[in-house]
Amino acid sequence: MKKTSSQDALLYHARPRPGKLEVLPSKSCSTPNDLALAYSPGVAEACRAIYADASLSGTYTNKANLVGVITNGTAVLGLGNIGPSASKPVMEGKGVLFKAFADIDVFDLELDTTDADAFIQSVTLLEPTFGGINLEDIKAPECFYIEEQLKGRMKIPVFHDDQHGTAVISGAALINAADIAGKKLADMKVVIVGAGAAGIACAKLYTALGVTVENLFMFDSKGLIHKQRSDLNRYKTEFAQEKNAGSLEEVLKGADMFLGLSSKDLLTPEMVKNMHPNTPVVLACANPDPEISYELAKEARPDCIMGTGRSDYPNQVNNVSGFPFIFRGALDTAATQINEEMKMAAVFALAALAKEPVPAELKNLYGNESFQYGLDYVIPKPLDPRLLAVVAPAVARAAMDSGVARNPISDMRAYAASLQERICAAHERIGSVVSSYTK
Repeated sequence: MKKTSSQDALLYHARPRPGKLEVLPSKSCSTPNDLALAYSPGVAEACRAIYADASLSGTYTNKANLVGVITNGTAVLGLGNIGPSASKPVMEGKGVLFKAFADIDVFDLELDTTDADAFIQSVTLLEPTFGGINLEDIKAPECFYIEEQLKGRMKIPVFHDDQHGTAVISGAALINAADIAGKKLADMKVVIVGAGAAGIACAKLYTALGVTVENLFMFDSKGLIHKQRSDLNRYKTEFAQEKNAGSLEEVLKGADMFLGLSSKDLLTPEMVKNMHPNTPVVLACANPDPEISYELAKEARPDCIMGTGRSDYPNQVNNVSGFPFIFRGALDTAATQINEEMKMAAVFALAALAKEPVPAELKNLYGNESFQYGLDYVIPKPLDPRLLAVVAPAVARAAMDSGVARNPISDMRAYAASLQERICAAHERIGSVVSSYTK
């Protein structure tokens, strides 16, 4: 894959049209009759129908397929607190991914406030506009409070992808790594470096899967999180060890898994060598440079399962393998929330898909690389065309089984087939729009 230069990136975002998103009509508006239907007087009929039955908003408007991607820019991946204006390219990018991977429309909103309650009030007032809310790049611990409050106040799905996206993808990797190594999750020692939004969410999901709190060691910028510390918020306290077990180097000895959500070059080859003798897992997810390079980790322990956030190495932990499909299943069932059952359904669907034979089109996309379930392939590739038809139905089923679906799907097989048709049609439309700018 070609290395991206700064100039290439800036030109991509600037030309031929600034930004990465465009709002286009889905109905004709070229004749007097079109105009009469699109606006006055025809639009009044849709308004009256929705006023009489609010659920018809999804029939007569785009609300049921519209997600708000909302941030205040306080924790932009790899860049930190750069503010709302500078975060907009990331939010637009998220919109591109929603559309390209799941045919979901997006309005991105960058709120100019660091006051959590003001943020909550602003988003709550937007409920009539959206079918779901994707929170993005909000710093911890405010992000936990914001999501909790919004989920309690709103009757549409609210999902902070920085938390749950990484948890879902890495959780699938953890399940398959344990399977490959022949280990029980309850016996595995897991070390997480980074106690922000993603780290806390990963810890919660791992313990829900079966990892014990006693075997989970979490580090923040001040060291191991333990109960003798007086500087812990309630989210970190949940995963505090009884006592200080030492430095990262000491705690990693014999560990089954390392999850890095921190900064580059934090992990040394010697630390990897001293992990569990049977197939240790190293998910070094700092972007763009991981806590240890793929080459150094595999040189230190050829038997390790090594993953990063990068697309140019095996086992990429990329949130795009989760959030578009989780929202697709939630929107299509008109779910009132994205609950734990739905997230867990996505985890197991991803884990199961990695065990299936890989289609030729995916191999071709990655230069005829051969993918086989094992050390270098424990989670599906983000560009796997099967993800939509596998993960979204699993999430939809979980929404129905857990009682949060307002529009149950009766034929899941037909639904999965319709998703493939839908995304193909969406890609045709996207291709037509993009190509129109290059003519």
